[in-house]
Amino acid sequence: MDYQGKTALVVGLARSGVAAAKLLSRLGARVIANDTKDMTQLPAARELSAVPGIWLEPGRPAMELLGECDILVLSPGISAEAGFVREAVRQGKEVVGELELGAGLTDKPILAITGTNGKTTCTSLAGMMMRMSGNRVGIVGNIGDPLCDHVCLPDEEDLYVAEVSSFQLETVQAFRPRVSALLNITPDHLDRHHTMENYIDTKCRIFAQQRAGDVAVLNYDDEALRAVAHLVPCKLAWFSRRAEVDEGCFVRDGRIVFRTDGQEQTLCRSEEVRIPGAHNLENALAAAACALYAGASAKAVRHSLAAFEGVEHRLELVEKIRGVRFINDSKGTNPDASIKAIQAMTLPTVLIAGGYDKKTGFDSLAQALPGSKIVGLVVLGQTAGAIQAAAQAAGFTDIAQADSLENAVRLAYDMAHTGYNVLLSPACASFDMFTDYEERGRIFKQIVADLAKVKG
Repeated sequence: MDYQGKTALVVGLARSGVAAAKLLSRLGARVIANDTKDMTQLPAARELSAVPGIWLEPGRPAMELLGECDILVLSPGISAEAGFVREAVRQGKEVVGELELGAGLTDKPILAITGTNGKTTCTSLAGMMMRMSGNRVGIVGNIGDPLCDHVCLPDEEDLYVAEVSSFQLETVQAFRPRVSALLNITPDHLDRHHTMENYIDTKCRIFAQQRAGDVAVLNYDDEALRAVAHLVPCKLAWFSRRAEVDEGCFVRDGRIVFRTDGQEQTLCRSEEVRIPGAHNLENALAAAACALYAGASAKAVRHSLAAFEGVEHRLELVEKIRGVRFINDSKGTNPDASIKAIQAMTLPTVLIAGGYDKKTGFDSLAQALPGSKIVGLVVLGQTAGAIQAAAQAAGFTDIAQADSLENAVRLAYDMAHTGYNVLLSPACASFDMFTDYEERGRIFKQIVADLAKVKG
């Protein structure tokens, strides 16, 4: 689309909105940049004040600005159900998200990855595989680097590996990745999507516009994904750590095998995958399948599986204090993610959990505690009471409540002994106490570092 001379209203001025505003300005659009917050709360947006063609309108309702725009551009944090979005649709205005805006302005292949859990790990690993195969790769999307910051530039990359959230998928219409992956689906973000049916439908939009020549990679071990496989309009491939699949990546006799069009190649032994845990073996299988379908070499895939150390805030070893290991899993923002972290523990562990309530419930988390390596639980934040009640109902009683993350770390350390872990895996979003899971993880690491100075 030609944006020259058009007026675009960009709503939501975190990283994605800022990137969209700058891109539209470069393309000759008049941009109205809007957020309900004022500029003191929008550090990422301050650079926009110096960009020609951008008018800042912080602190105003977006509804008041609709009459001035031709196009409405939404950041992922803005729900498609918002009143002003519905009104824009009623008025016949184009409504587009930042991801679709960027994707519509590049002819480079996109490898897009979504799922409730594992997106960041899988995206980072697949990006490494593509880079090791000699490509210039942009690792973009929900991982923190907006696609709009990369497209329409003279030195644009050869391809993109994009982490895609359900919030981004709400607004896509023509988004067509060359390879898509749907890793898993468990309850999450039900405060926004309301029902699991809506959530699953939203996730399936990642492959809805794919066509002949494209590939969709799904998790064969996830019953919910097998149930939607008939919706895939292109080549369907699978990954599985439990079964052999006719097309895709699987484990056989302790080895990772890639099978496509009836031909097989063994990539490596599963024990060579560097990142720990059964869930990370699934991420490795998914990343390998995606990268190989996107043209990566088997050699690059094999090397990456052995070399990749994981991502920040996901089972990240922070510090060891007097024999107690502190592990940062701040990216565990829903119960299923935290259950996977619990299952990866091989030593007695004190779990720190709690945060913003996404209406997912905590029964599954509580039921994972008995029989696991979790020997103590510290709860905090908006959901502290709900997690404690669920844990007690499941027969787990060694629980403490904290009034801050610093207090939680100290309580957990006091509950631990030499040879124990302290695991931060909140099973919740961070918005009741922090800007995002990254800030929560960074502050956790700083608290642990300060504790190490005191305890020596």
